[in-house]
Amino acid sequence: MSEQPGRIMAGEMAEQPAVLRRILDEGAPRIREVARAVRERRPRFVLLTARGTSDNAALYAKYLLEVRLGLPCGLTSMSTTTAYGAKPDYTDVLVVTVSQSGGSPDLVASARAAREAGGLTLAVTNNPDSSLAAVSEHHIDILAGPEKALPATKTYTASLLSLYLLVEGLGGDGGGAAARDLPELAARVLGRRDEVRALAARYRFAERMVITSRGYGYPTAKEAALKLMETSYIPALAYSGADLLHGPLAMVDNISPVIAVVPDGKGGEALQPVLDRLRGRGADLVVVGPRPQVDAASAGFVLPTDGVPEELQPILEILPLQLLAHEVTLARGQDPDAPRALAKVTETH
Repeated sequence: MSEQPGRIMAGEMAEQPAVLRRILDEGAPRIREVARAVRERRPRFVLLTARGTSDNAALYAKYLLEVRLGLPCGLTSMSTTTAYGAKPDYTDVLVVTVSQSGGSPDLVASARAAREAGGLTLAVTNNPDSSLAAVSEHHIDILAGPEKALPATKTYTASLLSLYLLVEGLGGDGGGAAARDLPELAARVLGRRDEVRALAARYRFAERMVITSRGYGYPTAKEAALKLMETSYIPALAYSGADLLHGPLAMVDNISPVIAVVPDGKGGEALQPVLDRLRGRGADLVVVGPRPQVDAASAGFVLPTDGVPEELQPILEILPLQLLAHEVTLARGQDPDAPRALAKVTETH
């Protein structure tokens, strides 16, 4: 354990408002150029390729592309080409590969195979000199700066905003006006560490957690679960609220911690019956969202999302959950900067 456990992760979380501002001010013009070039090719389908934290960012992009543009999307099973040698026809398919490092061999091989199969390839990375950027036709630099802590934080929110601007550009509008307040709002959320530390106390001895959401909030639930597992080693299970009702709800009882990410919008509306069922089972429920909790059985973290469209709220939703993973890990006597058995660049094949 380092002399100051969690110092690096804490510093990188604190950088996020500045990273978001950098993307809006410096990255947006390049993203518009890429979007224009892609739009001219008129792709009929989108495949998204990623691993780990980047996979959750790719899932967010899937919601954006399908809801806002009506483009059907799929998440790539890379082993079909890298392990099985399949040769699908990628004509008129946009293949977007999201990777903070751009160095994992299977991601590089998959992007290369997609380009050889006729696909329009786009890499979204934090490393413009990476192998992935080199084999892809187009590249977007998320401009997060070096990330040294093993748990990815600033590269996740940077990927979300970059992908949002890409989709906005594909729709013909690359101004990013709806995102202009995000840096200030992110700074406000990150300044509420004491609230998160109080929430973390209830999870110090947790043996299992469930995180749920719907719609645009679902990638947030998956990313929060990943952060908790890789830092504190608590088994954290992420479910769409709809999937939770199809069986896993049976494992929830009055000693089962549940975190619900409740967006302000259609996803949050769809989640309300799930919250009712969870409360009915006496779950230890914490709600992350824009509305204060009025019932004594639930705790919450209220997000400042007034005027922020639902599709941008995930950039704010994940911030208190990153802080929570950090604080729970420290409370359990571990170092969130250096989770055991993990490397910063995971080389899968």
